[in-house]
Amino acid sequence: MNKILAFVADQEGKFGRPFNRFTDTSALAAVELSFKYIFHVALYRRLSRVGRETLKSAFLVTHPDIAHYIKLHEILTDHSPLQVAMFEEHEAAAKWLGVPVELLMPKK
Repeated sequence: MNKILAFVADQEGKFGRPFNRFTDTSALAAVELSFKYIFHVALYRRLSRVGRETLKSAFLVTHPDIAHYIKLHEILTDHSPLQVAMFEEHEAAAKWLGVPVELLMPKK
């Protein structure tokens, strides 16, 4: 997670502006995270958006254990400029993000 957060910050620096995100967790079989860690990540992401434009973060989730952590993240970032949503299908995530579904499909 720390590497992902650093990567996103680096990409925002390269693009010169924030962008909506899509995270596909469907290839994960399990995660080892704690409430404390999710709390700190959500708080960091929430505070880093204060006074900045709203952006969306969509998660494709197919495993119930992973869904638990994403839902917690969604709750902790509620009422902030970071809109988090969880989806079970690429099509629904693409519609919410306003992008073509092909953009979210895994590269082969």
